[in-house]
Amino acid sequence: MRSCAAQGGRECELADRAAGHYHEEGMLVVLVLLVTVAMRVAIVTAVVYLLLPRGPLCPHCGIEMAALRNRFFDRLLPLLQRRWCLECGWDGVVRRVRGAPNHSSDVMSRAARS
Repeated sequence: MRSCAAQGGRECELADRAAGHYHEEGMLVVLVLLVTVAMRVAIVTAVVYLLLPRGPLCPHCGIEMAALRNRFFDRLLPLLQRRWCLECGWDGVVRRVRGAPNHSSDVMSRAARS
């Protein structure tokens, strides 16, 4: 049996690939493609998040909307919240505003005390 150096580089490379040995170049191509797909997903996610309406006010009529509670959705995506406008009927997902007082819970607690 002759060594790979005696046979030539191309034949050894083909033999290695046929035997299941992969070189680093192929893995690098796969890694670059995965990173580009991940970057595209991150960019699209960020743009969609920034396009969502912000806060508890309705984007159509400006009235404060009622929060729709869902334990699974609240734990899965804590930065987002489902809301429904009682005035115009708009419902959808909005970005949560941190530190904003929750007026609906104040009203409910006052109603429970009376």
